[in-house]
Amino acid sequence: MVEEKQHQQRGGALATDGNSTATNVGARKRGVIKLGVDVHSSKYVVVAQYDNASPRAARRFLPQEFVPWVEALLREGWEVHAVYEACGFGFGLCRALLKAGAGCLVVHPQRLDEVQGGVKTDPRDALTLCLRLGRYLDGNQRALCVVRVPTEEEERERHVHRQREALVQHRTRIAAHGRGLLVTHAFAAPARWWRERAWKILGKLIPEWLLDQLAVLRPVLQTFDTQIAALTAQLEAAAPAELPAGFGKLTAITATREVCDWERFKNRRQVASYTGLCPGEFSSGKKRVLGSVTKRGNRRLRALLVELAWRMVRFQPDYPPVKTRWHILAPGSKATGAARKKAIIAVARHLAIAQWRYFTGRASAAELGLKINAHTKGEPDHS
Repeated sequence: MVEEKQHQQRGGALATDGNSTATNVGARKRGVIKLGVDVHSSKYVVVAQYDNASPRAARRFLPQEFVPWVEALLREGWEVHAVYEACGFGFGLCRALLKAGAGCLVVHPQRLDEVQGGVKTDPRDALTLCLRLGRYLDGNQRALCVVRVPTEEEERERHVHRQREALVQHRTRIAAHGRGLLVTHAFAAPARWWRERAWKILGKLIPEWLLDQLAVLRPVLQTFDTQIAALTAQLEAAAPAELPAGFGKLTAITATREVCDWERFKNRRQVASYTGLCPGEFSSGKKRVLGSVTKRGNRRLRALLVELAWRMVRFQPDYPPVKTRWHILAPGSKATGAARKKAIIAVARHLAIAQWRYFTGRASAAELGLKINAHTKGEPDHS
């Protein structure tokens, strides 16, 4: 009776946790099954632990076989929880398991060879995940580094600016190929050589055979221009009308969609940790050494925040974190590159927290020391 009550309490706690998953509340007649899943494109390697018994030998499933197997366990009356590492296969498996009525956690990829024995296999990884899941369900929240699973709508919105970013990268690569052709043959290479004005000038300066080589690349670049402009307009239309000067609509909406939901953070430490802009630390006894930033968070958001921090130096020099470090960040400062880098990282970290407070209504722009500009034009053209 006591054990059943503990299962119910644990299940209720998981159901209310935003980072964990729903549980199969109605199926607790036979006990709990914990599944550690090592996910691959062609197979799933699964280790199962029934209640508190020793984990069973690893089983291999085809991707289309695994969820029906879990559904069969649920119909038999088992409470099923699964865990797998975030990978390039998305969150479809997690959503399918939740829909079936099982619990599922997605965790940050990590080194699973705990004893550093130098042996790594799929069954061992699945076993380690299974054992850590057991500790997590027993109340040890540090046993797993749980990843927040975005909703399908959040993922769709996030893919818009990520697709734009990919198109910009492809265009940059092809444009560099064209500039390389020009430079190789001792001709000046305009930054956007494929656009109409530069193309007319090139037509008068370079030989016809070289123009024909560039003409192969030009339609592709023009298509990229059209697609990037359309995605940029779509993103900016979704941005707030009023923003602090220097933010830019593209920056604001990209940051918000990378975070997915600013309300997910409960305090400023969580915000700073998610950006990966917190200093690393090595402490032992009386020794305490602070190192470079951890870079453990969202790399896209981190790059965006650093770029935004430099924009604040230009457009909002009275912003308190910038003003405090103005002697280092000011144009013409004699500070070293390392000092400037450290200062701008600190500003970027403060900006992440400021955005969290601003977009969740915890503080106004004035309270944060930011000036509002309803028609911000300070953002550079990323197209």
